[in-house]
Amino acid sequence: MRINKEWAMPNGETFSIPPIRDLIRSVMAECGPVIIDPFARSSGFGTVTNDLDPDTSAMYHMDALEFLREVVADDSADLVLFDPPYSPRQVSEVYKKMGMTVNMETTQSSFWSDLKSEVQRVSKPGARCITFGWNSGGIGESYGFSQDQILLVAHGGWHNDTICTVEIRDNERQTDIFKERDNVS
Repeated sequence: MRINKEWAMPNGETFSIPPIRDLIRSVMAECGPVIIDPFARSSGFGTVTNDLDPDTSAMYHMDALEFLREVVADDSADLVLFDPPYSPRQVSEVYKKMGMTVNMETTQSSFWSDLKSEVQRVSKPGARCITFGWNSGGIGESYGFSQDQILLVAHGGWHNDTICTVEIRDNERQTDIFKERDNVS
């Protein structure tokens, strides 16, 4: 696994940050043509894009989980760009801005685990996923992904680094893990 660190000014438009933009482009060069972006804003990197905010240029304006479940077919993605809100506070801010209800369901860890499950479902075997956040967990081994590289983007001062985790979906789905988990009493 490769780990690199770069410095760049922070920006709410994650994909406009130069080292992040360069990482996306380099991973895109290794992938097939279907790039799913459930939190696209107006980035333009994805070929199937979604963003909750109707004022963005995304193709769809749905909740990301609904978008993945209803629009994206099984094993269709060559690359998933996964840039969800990084914290429960950010989820709350986005939902409130859109006039949506913020409740325990939208701010607990299942918000992210449900999305990760859908990322696994839509990703082809061998597909890549780049996850952006404040931790390096990515989608994770329990969802059938193994880490290939990590890019830490420091922003200076007391800003949190943006951590970009590139993973590859294994050839087999990791359904046995879920069966074992669900059968535990």
